[in-house]
Amino acid sequence: MSDAAHPEMSTPPPSAALLTLEIEKLVAGGLGLARDGDGVVLVRGALPGERVTARVRAGRGVRQGVVQEVLNASPDRVEAPELPTADLAHASYAAQLRFKRDFVTEALIRIAKVRHPVNETVPSPSEWHYRNAAQYLVTPQGLAYRERRGRDPLVVHGDPLVMQAIADVVARLDPALLDPATEIAFRASLLTGEVVAAVIGAGETRTFLRASDHLMNAGVVGVSLAQPAGRRFSAGVRLIAGEADIREQFGRVQVSVSATGFAQVNPPAAGLAYVRAAELAGSGEHAVDLYGGSGAIGRHLAPNFRRVTVLDAAAEALARGRQDVAESGETNVTFRDGDAARFSELGTDVIVVDPPRAGLEEGAREHIHSSTADRLVYISCDPATWARDVGDLTRRGWKLGEVTPHDFYPQTSHVELVSVFNR
Repeated sequence: MSDAAHPEMSTPPPSAALLTLEIEKLVAGGLGLARDGDGVVLVRGALPGERVTARVRAGRGVRQGVVQEVLNASPDRVEAPELPTADLAHASYAAQLRFKRDFVTEALIRIAKVRHPVNETVPSPSEWHYRNAAQYLVTPQGLAYRERRGRDPLVVHGDPLVMQAIADVVARLDPALLDPATEIAFRASLLTGEVVAAVIGAGETRTFLRASDHLMNAGVVGVSLAQPAGRRFSAGVRLIAGEADIREQFGRVQVSVSATGFAQVNPPAAGLAYVRAAELAGSGEHAVDLYGGSGAIGRHLAPNFRRVTVLDAAAEALARGRQDVAESGETNVTFRDGDAARFSELGTDVIVVDPPRAGLEEGAREHIHSSTADRLVYISCDPATWARDVGDLTRRGWKLGEVTPHDFYPQTSHVELVSVFNR
């Protein structure tokens, strides 16, 4: 489930050197930047203005280290839980919002070579217990965090980032009764309070009936089975018991979400971004939502456009989206299976994109530029790849307008942003 490792959870190798460093600023990834006679050092667990001792390992490229002791603490420093999913929890929330805005500004300057105003970061409605999704390893000692940067799994003894409904289910589980599952994923709904789960493991459905019964007894409303795969949930998902989907509210629309399908993990925060994206899109005849998934963003456009096309390559997401609009009665939203890099829709007024972390493929940028759209609303989860695309689009003649960071992931260094371009 994790998006980042906690700065002070990683144990450095014994050969690493102990250095005293002055932290100049925070950079992407939540790393403190310092310099010594040998160049730049990036330090996990540090804050700007601090003097720290850090265990620094030698290696190719920029050296990286982990704080061992804070000698002069920043006024922004707070007590933080030892949690591998939170790499900014040691900073006050107000400071986190400032840092995230700075990450966007620096990406614009350093990567896009553009100086442009960036609005204040829109805070998450909740700083803790906001995640409606979690994925853990199943170990004999208990459920454990998946990402440990090569270290041994860390058993979950309470996760302050996940919604309480997930925490309540986890507290009732006996890992021995989940065998032969190797991992387990949860999705909760703030709207309904329900939780669905997916066990991950090799074997037939009948092999996991005991695990499914245990999960249903623990309070979930549905259990699915996913086979292990290199790419998350790419080997197929089968329903074992109960419901595959639950309902959730994102901004102005309700959508179906599952334990294995993609959906933003902080629905109230994402809803704020989707509403703003729709406002920036304006109105017109036809809007296209590229990388549109199940249409949570596209459906926000529907009241102001005669028709909306949602394009995505994920069949599962498109199926959920079609089901959602059939239930809601929206008649002007169409879902199409397709690759954004091969998008060639004619007669488009506005294009909205929310690409994966890699940003827009070159083919997608080409098709956007050659389209009839005169406005592009770009939602991003990675300031670096977004800034790369900003540089390319502005060189093609697009003009960057509003840029607003949004905090979907409090206590971590991750930042989302909503931006708009005009011809």
